[in-house]
Amino acid sequence: MVQIRTDMAAECRELAGSGKLEGVAEQSENIGGMEILTIKILNSEGERAVGKPEGTYITVNMDNFYPDDDKIEAVAKKLGSLLPEGSALVAGLGNMEITPDSIGPRAAARVLATRHIMGTAAKNMGLDDLRTVSVIVPGVLGQTGMETAEILKSAAEAAKPDFIIAIDALASRHTSRLGSALQMSDSGISPGSGVGNRRAELSKKTLGVPVISLGVPTVVDAAVLAYDKALEAGISPEKAEEIWRKTEKNTVVTPREIDLLTQKSSYLLAMAINCALHPCYTPADFRILVD
Repeated sequence: MVQIRTDMAAECRELAGSGKLEGVAEQSENIGGMEILTIKILNSEGERAVGKPEGTYITVNMDNFYPDDDKIEAVAKKLGSLLPEGSALVAGLGNMEITPDSIGPRAAARVLATRHIMGTAAKNMGLDDLRTVSVIVPGVLGQTGMETAEILKSAAEAAKPDFIIAIDALASRHTSRLGSALQMSDSGISPGSGVGNRRAELSKKTLGVPVISLGVPTVVDAAVLAYDKALEAGISPEKAEEIWRKTEKNTVVTPREIDLLTQKSSYLLAMAINCALHPCYTPADFRILVD
């Protein structure tokens, strides 16, 4: 049986069929030319049907990741709907040395950290109305010898945030979503699951506070891509599955313009996070503060 690797809840929903699913609520809307699909998995029935943990999953489809103010504000508004009250710890997951995996660290570099700005200093700088935010780039297991979950748990114990925002690169089933979609969720994240390299889960269960995930797909599993292209070419499902079985399972495909994709998308994510955490400020304000 073909195993479709994807981090995208919208694609998991597609795999479940076109009919209404028990335990799943869906809403589609268009904001400024962006298609936004919200999937709410309500209970264990919904979890079994879609294969994702209970929670809200918002997929934003856009033509490109050029970070104009309208896009930033629309994404910030949707992200803000998932955020609890209180202080935040923002974690940029991934490996800065590998371009398709660098979105988390790149975005974290432009998220405004405010936990150290307090009292008179904050007032003198005109920043006394900002939410308390800490930022961390924990690296990956191969660099640190520690699971990301272990590092974040220690950071959370020190900073005592009310919630965590985890930014990560994702895997998609379709090349059409690379550079044109993002996903956010309040159910946490399992880093690497979309490419078969699942690490320890990051969630309220493991870290003690809610974990909101935010990411952009940068890779497609090569075997799944070969399988889908075979079906599109009119090859029978049996032959397409044979092609899938013969395709190297540890290979992923990424677009040739991945450098530009990670640069633009990480910038958009960072600005959207800043605006969602501090809605009294505009994208223009944050360009002054973090650029």
